[in-house]
Amino acid sequence: MKESKVEFYSDGFKLKGSYYYPVEFDETKKYPTLIINSGYQGFNEFYPKLFAENLTQKGFLCFGFDYRGFADSEGEKGRVLLEEQVRDIQHAINYISTNKNVDANKIGLIGWGMGACNVVHVAAKDKRVKAVAGLNGFYNGERWLRSIHTYVEFNEIEKTLEEDRKLRSTVGESRLAPTFIHYPLDPATKDYVEKELSSVYGFGHETQLLFTDSILETNAENVVDKISPVPLFIGHGTDNLLHPNTESVSLYRKSNSPKQFYWIDGKHNDFMFANHPEFLRLNNKLDEFFKNILIGDIYDESVSSFT
Repeated sequence: MKESKVEFYSDGFKLKGSYYYPVEFDETKKYPTLIINSGYQGFNEFYPKLFAENLTQKGFLCFGFDYRGFADSEGEKGRVLLEEQVRDIQHAINYISTNKNVDANKIGLIGWGMGACNVVHVAAKDKRVKAVAGLNGFYNGERWLRSIHTYVEFNEIEKTLEEDRKLRSTVGESRLAPTFIHYPLDPATKDYVEKELSSVYGFGHETQLLFTDSILETNAENVVDKISPVPLFIGHGTDNLLHPNTESVSLYRKSNSPKQFYWIDGKHNDFMFANHPEFLRLNNKLDEFFKNILIGDIYDESVSSFT
């Protein structure tokens, strides 16, 4: 895989990104292109690059970037709003559409974790997206947040947010809090994060409490019907404790697009290693899905299944 680092703008912020090209890249051709989007505390250096290493081998041109405020992208550190990340993805589509090697009629989106909710929102708004895949995501923010906290814990969160809302309105600032204060990691995910991700540049910055409000307000299920007829791929770990698999099942059932559900044999990210068999199987499924649409220009209903 060949990487070309670039910069583009989103709402005036300069964001850092990378094109990932197949090894046998032909500068005279246009390629179907996948924008791969990371989740919470995610960077281009995490999963976008990891997926690109595999998917470029299958003939796709890939693009990944750091959301505003992360790594060396411009933007306020600690400010994380899902609606702003959605806009960043839309501006990434604008940007790659200027590349002579990108087939602007064959653009697909992949969203990992929290990014899965983001790409559903983008696909509902932007008809340049021809196929979309959400992996290990949550899609109704309030339902998800309630599901991972006890009743008492959630009441405390609401009290904390109410105080922070007053602070925002009177002082103009949201209080910074530990990275995972309202986004608690299950043991398996925490172990992976500590071993594989915590040393990556820019990881673990404190996050403003307004982020939690952003989670409570996001609901991809309210817009998923607007994606149709764009095909939707949903993948979810059977034993995912960070984002319960009921989140993906619920979104899948509400979608009226041509759709495919894939059960990942794993948890949240215990299989996220370049040569892990389940990660390779997932990439093969993504390759099949996107090639069927972006290259074959058809959608084979026989792969639309859920059990």
